[in-house]
Amino acid sequence: MIVLVSLERERADIVDRFKAAIRNTSEVMIGYYVTGDADFLLIVTAKDMEEYEQFTRRFFYENHDIKGFKTMVVMDRVKASFVLPIES
Repeated sequence: MIVLVSLERERADIVDRFKAAIRNTSEVMIGYYVTGDADFLLIVTAKDMEEYEQFTRRFFYENHDIKGFKTMVVMDRVKASFVLPIES
């Protein structure tokens, strides 16, 4: 899943707490602190939607610092690369 997360307020202590939660949660594979419509973009793994629902209850709904989140389900990985296009 790709998940856009908005925090209740953008205070340093709230941001730092959420960053720590991301680092300490195995289902979150990648986490980015971003600008724009959301505060964070997460790449989350789950074996099925039931497991993802349990994750959302634990990780999002029980965290009062989170204003809301939007989930996009990945249908197909078309390209995944971290190679930088830099000539040597």
